Amino acid sequence: MTAPTPPGGTFDLGGDLTVTRFGYGAMQLAGPHVFGPPADREAAIEVLHDVIDLGITHIDTSDYYGPFVTNEIIREALHPYPESLHIVTKVGARRDDTGGWPRPWSPTTCAVPSTRTSSGLGLT
Repeated sequence: MTAPTPPGGTFDLGGDLTVTRFGYGAMQLAGPHVFGPPADREAAIEVLHDVIDLGITHIDTSDYYGPFVTNEIIREALHPYPESLHIVTKVGARRDDTGGWPRPWSPTTCAVPSTRTSSGLGLT
């Protein structure tokens, strides 16, 4: 099946990488409120197959989604990855002192540097 031209066409990144202007944001592959496994894992896998069938060439994901759940689903659904697919992610993940996930910063903590703890993470 030939994939249709996606809305928005394509976009060149740095002159050596072309992706579809619209990608797929994998955040909602995880369970309710982006935590834990999805209610229907098979449906999540089917969504990813549809993404590829539509000609989308990049998927945005993060270890925070699930945590790790969306990346596991992407691997399960799409590996071996199509040559045209680019999986993009965020960098700068942070962990608390126990190796767990720290509480989110509050708007006040982010906006007022003097309220941050010495670690700079805004943890109390």
